[in-house]
Amino acid sequence: MRSITRKIRKSATSPERKGEVRGDRSLDPLGKSGNDFLFGLGVLFVIVSMTNFSLSTYLHNMPDTPGKPFFTVPAPVKRLFDKFPLTTYPANEIPQRSQSNGANQLFVFTDARGAREGRPSFNPQCLKWQAYLKFVGIGFEVTSANNHASPTGALPFLIPSLPTDISNPIPSHRLQKWAIEQVHCEEEQQLNLRFEVYASLLDHRIRNAWLYMLYLDSENFDAVARRLYVDPATSNSLVRATLGHQLQQAARDELLKTSRYIDAADLEGDANGAFEALSTLLGEDEHFFGRPNPGLFDASVFAYTQLILDDTMGWKRNRLGQLLREHPNLVQHRERLLKFF
Repeated sequence: MRSITRKIRKSATSPERKGEVRGDRSLDPLGKSGNDFLFGLGVLFVIVSMTNFSLSTYLHNMPDTPGKPFFTVPAPVKRLFDKFPLTTYPANEIPQRSQSNGANQLFVFTDARGAREGRPSFNPQCLKWQAYLKFVGIGFEVTSANNHASPTGALPFLIPSLPTDISNPIPSHRLQKWAIEQVHCEEEQQLNLRFEVYASLLDHRIRNAWLYMLYLDSENFDAVARRLYVDPATSNSLVRATLGHQLQQAARDELLKTSRYIDAADLEGDANGAFEALSTLLGEDEHFFGRPNPGLFDASVFAYTQLILDDTMGWKRNRLGQLLREHPNLVQHRERLLKFF
């Protein structure tokens, strides 16, 4: 399949905005109709709703300055908010674990059916830790959540079943340490010096290609990312448009951290090289680094290979899947680990 190359160049003199895809207008949910009062009021409402911002609180906390206030609310808007004042609600409480069975609860990106059946998360970071806990033998229940429900602003996180301070859930960067304390398993990073070297292939080359395929390929974004991340968040079309734009722009910004432009062919080439290196590392072993049982590195690889090869994801263009299938041992590795679910 021919790779489609799109380039995004950084240029201070170019009329295009930084990070804009050539030939494709960037989505601008705010539009140009600033003189339309009703439209402006609608945008203000959406912005207030999304940021949990209280207009009355903002006005009452303005610093005292002599003369005319820096910010003056238009009279029609002020009368509207006087009639329907906005309220800033307190922060959501940390989700409580189920009292019926006292199981560990892992909060991940998933849908209701995935949570009920314990299916693999559709998010690589969540799936990595979901798989790791299964591999080391720690039981848990899956709970559907989003970043706003997390104390750290990111998923996954875990609420243990053992007596513990419920206000201190375990974020992802502490999950391995917690798991080692529970089942006395090994810390792979200390056992094999090659761990970090090969982990960088996942964290950079494969992840970058994944970001492009999911968020910046327009067909995949509409068929996969929008369905999984945008539509479940809200039914408001304007908020959906804004959220979709933010997700795509975040992916652009992330990729432009390491390159002056985004080239799909280069990203796919880097991912292919990473797959070849991982295939060589695995060889004829069942698990990486010759381990008798799968561990954290196996979970890290599985987090991508499972989602890339999963037909239920609904990919429209899956170049990474084609490249991955050229390495049968990686495909078989994914199939073996999928049996844990």
